[in-house]
Amino acid sequence: MGRRYAVFAVAGLLGIAACTEKAPEQAATAAGPVAPQEITVHARDYGFEAPDTIPAGLTTIRLINDGPGLHHGQLLRIDSSKTFADAVAAIPQQVNFPAWLVAVGGPNAVAAGDTSTVTQELAPGNYMWICFVDLGGEPHYKRGMERAFTVVPSSAPAATPPDADINVTLRNYAFEFSKPLTAGQHTFKVMTADTSSQSHELVLVQLAPGKTGEDLLGWLQKPEGPPPGRALGGVADLTRSMPVYFSANLTPGNYLLICFDPDYNDGKPHFMHGMMETVSVS
Repeated sequence: MGRRYAVFAVAGLLGIAACTEKAPEQAATAAGPVAPQEITVHARDYGFEAPDTIPAGLTTIRLINDGPGLHHGQLLRIDSSKTFADAVAAIPQQVNFPAWLVAVGGPNAVAAGDTSTVTQELAPGNYMWICFVDLGGEPHYKRGMERAFTVVPSSAPAATPPDADINVTLRNYAFEFSKPLTAGQHTFKVMTADTSSQSHELVLVQLAPGKTGEDLLGWLQKPEGPPPGRALGGVADLTRSMPVYFSANLTPGNYLLICFDPDYNDGKPHFMHGMMETVSVS
């Protein structure tokens, strides 16, 4: 959940050109399509267990929440010869990220014991994992939930992107779907629109029966009693022009799509600008 307002958002809720999408025809070999490489990241209170180096290329990232709290895996690319130490020092001082710290997605929040999975291109460079979740008055990154890693060049053949059946475009300030949501297994291709002046995220929440998005927002401010919804993942804060894929099995019921990123202009979370939508799935 995105940046500074991830602190509010999950208080209890349970250089870009190098990252452009590879066309499917580029991803085939004589032996057939190539599957993305896979990595597993464990999130715990309060740290990440993850590889120190990852080969560049299309990568499926599985974030396992070892809990007991809620966690996500925001991916930040560190550009302009800046270091992990520079990023750690800059983040608490910024309402928005400095230009050299680029949000490139990652698996969004899931409840303890659950797994959040995304597939996305990783270009060579320096990166960090960070968790902005706040379950008790202090965001997790301030408790040390940050980890550096490096993506190194790779000569492996290009992999084939997942076969998405629904495209989701993140705009200022709306979620645009290529077709209505229905019950069943879906693979989503998520992109922030090139025309968007800001980065965005997609948090997917299955609402409890009879509960609304307003109930969720109220509970986030005062998390007492059972939560009115369950976080199912999605895509963390994402800059324009790079697609991230995730899958979800939707059962009948109501779902909330919400973006908690802070607005570049007034600092308010994007849901306060209308980027919150409830969808009924049957």
